[in-house]
Amino acid sequence: MTLKYPKGSRQPDQLANQSFTQNKKKKSFANRGMTLEKDIVETNNYYLESGKAVIHKKPTPIQVVQVDYPKRSAAVIKEAYYRRPSTTDFNGIYSGWHIDFEAKETKNKHSLPLTNIHSHQVEHMRRIDEHGGICFFVIRFSLRNETFLLFIRPFLKVWQEAQNQDGRKSIPYSFIKENGYSIPFKLQAKVDYLQVIDDVY
Repeated sequence: MTLKYPKGSRQPDQLANQSFTQNKKKKSFANRGMTLEKDIVETNNYYLESGKAVIHKKPTPIQVVQVDYPKRSAAVIKEAYYRRPSTTDFNGIYSGWHIDFEAKETKNKHSLPLTNIHSHQVEHMRRIDEHGGICFFVIRFSLRNETFLLFIRPFLKVWQEAQNQDGRKSIPYSFIKENGYSIPFKLQAKVDYLQVIDDVY
């Protein structure tokens, strides 16, 4: 199936287990890199099953263009495209709070590139924050094996600078470490971001 994307929308991640399969003999903590979204989904499932929170990955609506019917009882989508750019990756509710966040990971050790963060996402998060929701980024530096929670307000300072013609095009690791919160890795909650929210709120 071929999926087409509107201009400026986020491309899908590569298969999370592809590098694991190819590098099975080189398994290490560093090889957890580029699996952040999968870890968050598993964490959210744990939150749901334990009755702690209801937070899900947002589905992105698609427009089906071509369908084949190899059998009467089966249909195969051959071509489709995303109808509109997505906002954030995850949202839900926790202890009466609306939770809305975007997950980003990078193999860059020194900064998080801003190229995969789009203005419509930032505007959506800003509005959620203005209405009392809890908005943030979950950022993983895979080569450092470190994951952080960065709330939208400190992020907006860097984002505004980046909008200037000569503004920076990435967020330094040092800024994220200083203004964000380290997210603990746990067996059941691999990305226990609610622990950070409990500590802050």
